[in-house]
Amino acid sequence: MSQTFNELKRNLKKDSGNFKKVRLAILADSASQLVVQAIKGYGIAHSINFVVFEADYNQIDRQVFDPGSDLYKFEPEFLLILRSTERLNKRFCTLDRSDKESFANNQLTYLISLCQQISSRIKCKIILNNYIELNDSVFGNLATKVSSSFLYQVRKLNLNLMDHAQENKLLFLLDLNSLIAVAGYRNTFDPKMYYSADMVFNIDFLPNLAKHITDIIFAISGSFKKCVVLDLDNTIWGGVIGDDGVDGIQIGDLGHGKIFSDLQLWVKQLKQRGIIVAICSKNTSSIAKEPFLTHPEMVLRLEDIAVFVANWENKADNIRHIQSVLNIGMDSIVFIDDNPFERELVKKEIPEIMVPDLPEDPADYLLFLKSLNMFEIASFTVDDEQRTLQYQQEAERSVLQQSFANEEEFLSNLEMVSEVKAFDTFTIPRVSQLSQRSNQFNLRTIRYTETELLSMVGDGLYYTYSFTLKDKYGENGLIAFVVLKQVSESTLFIENWAMSCRVLKRGMEFFTLDCIAGDAKRNGYSNILAEYLPTKKNMMVKAHYSSLGFEEIEENSYVLNLATYQLNKPVFITRM
Repeated sequence: MSQTFNELKRNLKKDSGNFKKVRLAILADSASQLVVQAIKGYGIAHSINFVVFEADYNQIDRQVFDPGSDLYKFEPEFLLILRSTERLNKRFCTLDRSDKESFANNQLTYLISLCQQISSRIKCKIILNNYIELNDSVFGNLATKVSSSFLYQVRKLNLNLMDHAQENKLLFLLDLNSLIAVAGYRNTFDPKMYYSADMVFNIDFLPNLAKHITDIIFAISGSFKKCVVLDLDNTIWGGVIGDDGVDGIQIGDLGHGKIFSDLQLWVKQLKQRGIIVAICSKNTSSIAKEPFLTHPEMVLRLEDIAVFVANWENKADNIRHIQSVLNIGMDSIVFIDDNPFERELVKKEIPEIMVPDLPEDPADYLLFLKSLNMFEIASFTVDDEQRTLQYQQEAERSVLQQSFANEEEFLSNLEMVSEVKAFDTFTIPRVSQLSQRSNQFNLRTIRYTETELLSMVGDGLYYTYSFTLKDKYGENGLIAFVVLKQVSESTLFIENWAMSCRVLKRGMEFFTLDCIAGDAKRNGYSNILAEYLPTKKNMMVKAHYSSLGFEEIEENSYVLNLATYQLNKPVFITRM
């Protein structure tokens, strides 16, 4: 699944002219040419053409603090700042004891000033690494108790950086310290290369570094995994449930059972973080569900599973069914199965899906899966913890719908209510996350940070709307947002409109338009302009504005005349 550095270099020879372009600037205090090659090669492997500005060696301050620097002329979408622990240690060693005790605080102040200078001049996301927590052996193990030691200060700096990153929504941290901890410092640092070429990473480590950097960029850009589909037998428990029975499968705190219990515990944490968990097993459904219901040492329970499919059908077809129920992209799914035949079948039938090739020994499963960093995200809210429940409730609605003669009767019976309000401190994190997660129902695919959304609040040119949805089955949380911008005294422009696909076919788009059109008319506006920017993933909304009564004035550009606007479809949602 991973590529060597030489394989990444060979990717640079491939034609990437039709790939999506991403403008990336890289500032480093050590040699970064090979890092750039690895990042570009990894991007091409994932159909991304990184257009890179690489500053001269050790020119971070000049590029950031000079208003006329090449960095600002380049106008990157993303800025990667790589600062080495080795150079940090050199700086630390020149100080007296009192300055060493304040080193972490002073370094944090410096890094904050870097970010402030950048954000005041260009609109980009900043990726900054944390620091390798090296013990320089000056104090030995006592360094953990001596505030003037390098180890003490670098650990304090890392903690301070994490605290600051929570406040600065444009800043994302590359957890370099954890990567080195797993790989081992001696396996990632080559002293000969460092002293001869000032390279702090060896060749073998570069693919892993490039992957984690691009994982962050992909997550910020809205490309990340949302669902894990699990096999059962010899995957989340040892043995075969149909042959061994509930009492015979391996799970719990004894022997090999610990392997599978730990794997389930990890999956449970993913579920609590917002990853959707589904089951796809060749089994009789009632037998497959029995451990979830009766085994006292099962960590995962049926309430943790959004979609449970156990039958004797083709697994690729069953995954297609799961995908249709969840209404997410195939490229948002990870399929985990111990059987090489089933893995190869799914890879062949559904090439977009991620299918890790598990090690032969189940004892290696968890460490291997964690090493792949498959579930990178750019934001998190407490609402994510409710995602599985929301999908289970959606399944109940699907069953209910089949009992009604027509769609209107079904929608009326749901008793739907939506809270509609402008962005505030509560909704802004949720709107930001929806802008990053939504790909299919996203008219212009703008990814907003919390900082960008906050700047709209109180700006007289902007009208912001967030929409929740609840019905008799439960809460869906915040499921849609619209950003309107005044472009003239009589005209508003829909800067972006995004909605969760979980609430498709509920009439939410008609309700949303009726809210914004009614408010715009009351505020004295005559027209609403709109634009659809096509991507590979949002083709489902290509006819969105036409279906709502907008007039197409040129390709993918529309206008709604508020004087003649009328809602053209019954809506069964009540506005709060």
